[in-house]
Amino acid sequence: MFATQRLSQALRKGPGKAAASAAVVLALTLSLSGCGPADDGRVKLDFFQYKPEAVGQFEKIVADFEAANPGIDVVINNVPDPDTAIRTLLVKGKTPDVLTLNGNGNFGDLSTSCVFADLSELPAAKRVIPSVQDILDGLGTCHGSESNGLPFANNASGVLYNPKIFAKYGVDVPETWDDLIAAADTFKSNGVNPFYMTLKDAWTVLPSYVNLAGNLMPADFFDDVRSAGWTPATGQFSFEKDGTEAAAKLAKLFSYAQPGAESAGYNDGNAAFGAGESAMYLQGSFAIPAIRASNPEAKVKSFPYPTTNDPAKNTLVSGVDVSLAIGKDTKHPAEAKKFVEYLMSAPVLDYYSAAQSSLTPVSDAAASTDPALAGMQGFFNDGRVIGYFDHHVPASIPLPALLQQFVLDENQPAFLTRMDHEFEKVAARTTTKKGD
Repeated sequence: MFATQRLSQALRKGPGKAAASAAVVLALTLSLSGCGPADDGRVKLDFFQYKPEAVGQFEKIVADFEAANPGIDVVINNVPDPDTAIRTLLVKGKTPDVLTLNGNGNFGDLSTSCVFADLSELPAAKRVIPSVQDILDGLGTCHGSESNGLPFANNASGVLYNPKIFAKYGVDVPETWDDLIAAADTFKSNGVNPFYMTLKDAWTVLPSYVNLAGNLMPADFFDDVRSAGWTPATGQFSFEKDGTEAAAKLAKLFSYAQPGAESAGYNDGNAAFGAGESAMYLQGSFAIPAIRASNPEAKVKSFPYPTTNDPAKNTLVSGVDVSLAIGKDTKHPAEAKKFVEYLMSAPVLDYYSAAQSSLTPVSDAAASTDPALAGMQGFFNDGRVIGYFDHHVPASIPLPALLQQFVLDENQPAFLTRMDHEFEKVAARTTTKKGD
């Protein structure tokens, strides 16, 4: 009963949707029919797979697994709108056997509701880079003590840059904030767009902000502002008190926006940067495949955000792009664990990371050979990473829209006040601290 109540609370935290789409409902109905032992005697595992761009990779991985394990039939369920789909399944008490989910705040809320198994004792868990597991566990776990997901693939939010343009104007890779601004000024003075901004899509401001806020604001900021009864006046931290430097530096970066940035979308930015229309691009590793799709000859390299003037303080913002989970009440725990162990094997992780330009979060995987990731790989291997700031922001707060408005109107006091007001509304509805 307690777990059911926690699940109900977690589901209410997500974006409000009146009902799942007809496509989602149909997909779920078809995918869940006949779960259990397959008609031919094999054990059937229901595998919830959320990444549409990785369908081909997971089909190959599953085919190889089934060939090596003929007694197991893995049914891949690629459904539209995965957030709605997983919530629909959980409400119906039909948690899939094995799941891939984005390691974001939604994953943390679901983990806290105790619908996923504890994976901390799996052999694969011992190979995960501790700082990466900490990012995932820090979003929320069952009873605050389990590991309800394993990192399968990480992205990295750094600065992408064109090495040919850097070389042409004699600009070195920035290691400090002042270096970054000096580089931007050099490019601008030579008629080159320092960055290609895409303000038509509000979310594209997030990669810059999560780096600045994550590195410049207190590490335990959310422990305070997400506690019951928090107010800007009585809390230890607030956006007005602790978010001014991050906001000011965000505004500075977006002051270099090219003409027409307000009407340029994410796809436009990928194509423009791939075509060499800017020296830098404020997007993460997740944009690399799309940039190369627009121009296979695109030259792309990267570096972590230099948010201060002390290079030793630079860290890489990295998120668990794909996390693996097992349904707590799966009828086939042995087979589900066997499949997860296979997914976490070094050859599978290496294959996936090469195909999706991702970072591999285990200690024994091969380092990426993708030159676009080389500038961030060392930070990742050394554990100089922090998670995404926005993953701790409740879904009820329209952070992307607020950031978009801020970089357009540059009204810093209004932005910070609005953020505090939004968190105060959440705190008024909160009865316990996150993780209790």
